[in-house]
Amino acid sequence: MIHWKEEIVIEKNIEKVWSLFLDKNIKKIMPKVEEHILIEKRENEVGAKHQQKYREGKRVETYIVDTLAYEDLEDKKLKKISFILGKAFEITLSFTLLKIDETHTKLIYEGQNKGVNFVGRAMLKLGSEKSNNIVVKEFLQKVDQEAHLV
Repeated sequence: MIHWKEEIVIEKNIEKVWSLFLDKNIKKIMPKVEEHILIEKRENEVGAKHQQKYREGKRVETYIVDTLAYEDLEDKKLKKISFILGKAFEITLSFTLLKIDETHTKLIYEGQNKGVNFVGRAMLKLGSEKSNNIVVKEFLQKVDQEAHLV
């Protein structure tokens, strides 16, 4: 199993940063997501389900994303999701935004990737934590970059 928790301070208002995590903007911060369709409940509810299509090279994976937690307060925003990728990995991600002041927001990005079968566990053991850390840092940079365009 791989765990991570990284933080970044973004020089933008919390509402502007939070808007990037709305369904209509998700492809801006996750460009490999080709499709993100709400199939159950509302996007801002715990228990919401989305069908997502994700491209890695020539391969496209389709899976269901479950919303495990959702908070939209004035000084704190939280979205926690979980999905199973390729029948091999259970991925849980959480995005927490904390208002520092009117023009600064702290983004805390946490997650875990767990093998759900022999193949998944073997692939995680063979994979490098360093390459996972690069992906995490690239995501934070992408959110920071897109926040300045909103």
